[in-house]
Amino acid sequence: MTAGLVGAALALTLAAPARAGETPARAGETPAAPTPGWQSTPTGTDVRLRGLAAVDHRTAWAAGSKGTVLRTTDAGRTWRNVSPPGAEGLELRDVEAFDARRAVVLAIGEGEASRLLRTEDGGATWTESFRNTDPRAFYDCVTFLDRRHGLALSDPVDGRFRILATRDGGRSWAVLPDTGMPEALPGEAGFAASGQCLVTAGTKGRGKDVWFATGGGATARVLHSADRGRTWTVTDSPVPADDPARGVFALAFRDRAHGLAVGGDYRTGQPSPRAAAVTADGGRTWTPAGAPPPAYRSGVAWLPHDRNAALAVGPTGTDLTRDGGRTWRTVDTGSYDTVDCAPDGGCWASGEKGRAARLVRP
Repeated sequence: MTAGLVGAALALTLAAPARAGETPARAGETPAAPTPGWQSTPTGTDVRLRGLAAVDHRTAWAAGSKGTVLRTTDAGRTWRNVSPPGAEGLELRDVEAFDARRAVVLAIGEGEASRLLRTEDGGATWTESFRNTDPRAFYDCVTFLDRRHGLALSDPVDGRFRILATRDGGRSWAVLPDTGMPEALPGEAGFAASGQCLVTAGTKGRGKDVWFATGGGATARVLHSADRGRTWTVTDSPVPADDPARGVFALAFRDRAHGLAVGGDYRTGQPSPRAAAVTADGGRTWTPAGAPPPAYRSGVAWLPHDRNAALAVGPTGTDLTRDGGRTWRTVDTGSYDTVDCAPDGGCWASGEKGRAARLVRP
């Protein structure tokens, strides 16, 4: 299916259906206005872009392999390469942006490969604010609760996940004590697939809640902190794990109560049953989706201004839910690794071969 047909199919599927008792528009009548569909935006690169931050409908940041950071401020018509100098050897998997000028990127890997860098001038200059010196640590994701408080997640060290924290917008970082962290399961880890293994609620700046997801262990789990990462509770999810390639890869919380989890088995051609789950109590309990996505999904985001709609993305397509995550329907066959939406309604997706797209209104 061509990119244009895929976008058209997505737009038609997202169009609001007639309500019960209403009669669909007849020939000659004005149909319901279609809602957004994916529109590709050429980035000028072929690297895989697993990190994504939607600022608004015009501005987004993307980060990926070979130390690549891109930024658009004109709704994707042009992307500017604002990569940190000398970062070609880094694998950038997450980016968190405050606006068009200020952003933090996370490089993943063992030991000193895990780093955090910050820009305050749209990527013209970068400052390295953290470099991991513990060879046992491997950082996967970073998130911010507000403009000052942020956290980064490492795979377990000494049997517990490690949390890194900032209180000054990412200018400095410190490892938090692990006394409030439950013990990790054997083989358990986070997935650095989309920058969404560690997330806050949709309304940033109004709370202290943060969640992270795991896989690889006997069960895929979701951990929650209500005090900016000091103490944590843990809950099993129904998404299958028990294999290094399986588990929950991404989370999205609309508010403190309503959350989505997606994942599966990232290996090509492997089945991913029960690849999505939903919670209505802040992650204390999770229910498997009645009709989950048909394959592995690595990214998920709530659609702004719609309490029940969300998109999940992965290498084999995009899925839509209109009932808060209970059922999903594939609406696009393009490959994307991550998806993010801004408060003003601007939504973006990115992935392999430099792919980036925005959700647009016809």
